[in-house]
Amino acid sequence: MAEFIKIYPDKPSEAALAKVVKVLQNGGLVIYPTDTVYGLGCDITNSRALEKIAKIKGVKLEKANFSFICHDLSNLSDYVRQIDTATFKILKRALPGPYTFILPGNNNLPKEFKKKTTVGIRVPDNNIILEIVRQLGNPVVSTSIRDEDDVIEYTTDPELIFEKWQNLVDLVIDGGYGDNVGSTIIDLSEHEPVIIREGKGDVDIL
Repeated sequence: MAEFIKIYPDKPSEAALAKVVKVLQNGGLVIYPTDTVYGLGCDITNSRALEKIAKIKGVKLEKANFSFICHDLSNLSDYVRQIDTATFKILKRALPGPYTFILPGNNNLPKEFKKKTTVGIRVPDNNIILEIVRQLGNPVVSTSIRDEDDVIEYTTDPELIFEKWQNLVDLVIDGGYGDNVGSTIIDLSEHEPVIIREGKGDVDIL
């Protein structure tokens, strides 16, 4: 059964953050708040944890469209091919914020994603997950936790999330109520930006 811990976004407890990081380092799955909906994630470098998330989502790992949560834009060159100035300016304007940007992947992608030509990058405006990623030292692979109920789509109450997910993950963070609108997804992998999904992020940043 998962552990359920409260972390305050304005001043995350160092001890609580360290506990989450340890779970991730040990291959655990964690549910955490973002600036949009609650996410499910694991350490990008842990193959077994990646397999577990793919299984939960009912997808083949190599075909899964998971996004990478980075602490800031300095992580980009680890997994993304060199981008032009115009693209970088869009990222700089929008992040941290409620966006997922699809960018051209490079040869350093983890082996599970080697066949992918693009990668989704998130830098959420949420202290809790940003601090976790910073302390972990590498991105967290992330996917949103959709509800089976299409009317609700996303559960916003961390206690209800814990109730539903406690036997599937190792730790659930209560970071307050989540949003029920996903991130805006923008494809920047080609010459012109393409809006894939309009979500919480304003498309006027383009």
